[in-house]
Amino acid sequence: MRKLLLTFILSFMGIFSFAQIEGKWKTIDDKTKQAKSIVEIYKKGDQYYGKVSQLLIKPANPNCVDCKDDRKNKPILGMEIIRGLKKDGDEFTGGTITDPKDGKTYKCTIKRDGDKLNVRGYLGFSLIGRTQVWHKAN
Repeated sequence: MRKLLLTFILSFMGIFSFAQIEGKWKTIDDKTKQAKSIVEIYKKGDQYYGKVSQLLIKPANPNCVDCKDDRKNKPILGMEIIRGLKKDGDEFTGGTITDPKDGKTYKCTIKRDGDKLNVRGYLGFSLIGRTQVWHKAN
């Protein structure tokens, strides 16, 4: 009976952690396949946000010179690049992601797949965009 209960609890914890995106994630450039940064995703209220907590590749400019909003000319390190995601089933949607390299902001959907996040940025419809796979940082 104890083994059955323990198995059930561990299975439930595995399912629960599978759906969570909070924590530190290594961003991988979808074109070069190089690790670029560590983004820390956290929850404020019922929404999720993510900030650059470490730069793994030195950017050409340490500030987001092309950002159009309150992030304009602000340092990339510490910048909140993910804003306003909400959990919707096994996905996190309804928010935005900003690419500090070009300052563009996209609609965003994130889905966890084990120790990976599928991070999709898109304009208008999710068919027109690109997906990066981020890896859980230790």
